[in-house]
Amino acid sequence: MSRLSGKIAVVIGGHGGIGGAIAERFAAEGATVYATSRRTEEGEVGLGTGRLRARRVDASDLTALAAFFEAVSREAGRVDVLAVNAGISEFATLDDIDEDHFDRTFNINVRALLFATKAATAIMPDGGTIVLVGSIADAIGTRGYGVYGATKAAVRSFARTWANELAPRNIRVNVVAPGPTDTAMMAAASDEVRETLTKLIPLGRMGRADEVASAALFLASDQSSFITGAELPVDGGMAQV
Repeated sequence: MSRLSGKIAVVIGGHGGIGGAIAERFAAEGATVYATSRRTEEGEVGLGTGRLRARRVDASDLTALAAFFEAVSREAGRVDVLAVNAGISEFATLDDIDEDHFDRTFNINVRALLFATKAATAIMPDGGTIVLVGSIADAIGTRGYGVYGATKAAVRSFARTWANELAPRNIRVNVVAPGPTDTAMMAAASDEVRETLTKLIPLGRMGRADEVASAALFLASDQSSFITGAELPVDGGMAQV
């Protein structure tokens, strides 16, 4: 039986890479999925036993984000599963960080995540699930990614707080924390950077987007029914051993 059969799911940042893999996996597992992106073409396709509905939404635009959730409420009546993946990662050492870099990174990685979660929980029935896409960067100090790491630490902190606040409604909140993953974002890195990162991973390779999607599906489904406030690393052991 499909693990998300009959569910209404929203994936913020659900086009390409990890977010796209999560959206497709949720749909293949029976959910009707509303997947947002700043770049995607709007449309609808059948996938497995569910449906995937692409919507063009800039998650950092709170007016557009609110309008999107109002539309989901009108069309579907609720959100059973929320996954928030929208985010950016830009290199800047302490000497190079400026206000624009800081504001842009926090606006997308933290501010958008906060208000997407607030909007979703307003129309989420008891027993819903929330999966926030964090990163092992929340716990390690990677040169040049201090602001990015701080945003992911904020995501981890929010998950703990929201798991506590939403527990009376039996809404579970968890984080999936990828390590280096072979996506278009990582493909843009130099061969030297990729080789350096790979050497730090005990399993000897980067992760795949579908492996992160499998972890997100586990946290979104009843298979993780007694797990909340947790972080599930998908990093090949990079930050674990």
